[in-house]
Amino acid sequence: MQFIVLGSGTSVPHSQRASAAFWLETESGSMLLDCSADAMHRMAQENVDWANLDAIWISHLHLDHCGGLASLLFAMKHSPQTVRRHKPLRLFSCSGVEGLLKTIDESNDYGLLKQPFPLEVCEFDAPEQSGFTPFEGMRCEMFKTPHTRESLAMRLTNSENKTVVYSADTGVSEELAMFARGADLFVLECSFYETKPVQTHLNLAEAMRIAQMAEPRRLLLTHLYPEWDAIDLPAKAREFWPGETIAASDGLRIEI
Repeated sequence: MQFIVLGSGTSVPHSQRASAAFWLETESGSMLLDCSADAMHRMAQENVDWANLDAIWISHLHLDHCGGLASLLFAMKHSPQTVRRHKPLRLFSCSGVEGLLKTIDESNDYGLLKQPFPLEVCEFDAPEQSGFTPFEGMRCEMFKTPHTRESLAMRLTNSENKTVVYSADTGVSEELAMFARGADLFVLECSFYETKPVQTHLNLAEAMRIAQMAEPRRLLLTHLYPEWDAIDLPAKAREFWPGETIAASDGLRIEI
């Protein structure tokens, strides 16, 4: 599997960091994890095969994670690259995404849910639901995070038992650490260095406590506010945990 960081930033405009979006490429399919307003053009910049994308995951309804979904569906409906597409696109999400798309549809009769290829939409209200298979050889499980009412983390496991856990946005949660335990790659938000203005995000010390409990093979810290620009994140992370910590950056590619 290859994991590509399309957006390592937040809702705050930044010259080097787009808002949250990640591309997972496997031998059997591809999946977009969150879809910020920047995601569509970032996929083109990274030269991924967006026209044949197999599945999309939306973790929660904050616009820096889902604000580009309608634009992507609009593009896929009208782009020459998708004219001959026949395979379905599967959209999996927290609750509320279909309603959001319908509201946008009604504003100008976009018909976003009526694509020239099959579009399958599946929402999840609770992580107790049994998970799903976005395409052959990939299994996904969910976990409720302390961020918004609908927010969900994701654990993805391929046929070779390699795992990626994507926290999306979250506050402190020991249960999330157990959900991510032993992951080959744990993609964890780390919004702030020390002081944080809200409880529903993580600072570095909190993120590293979760890493200590989860013990992933590699930790990728993302959702980085501009205050991180002047800080050596991996060096500061080593003060808390000796494992491999990577600072997310747009365009970063990780083989799993």
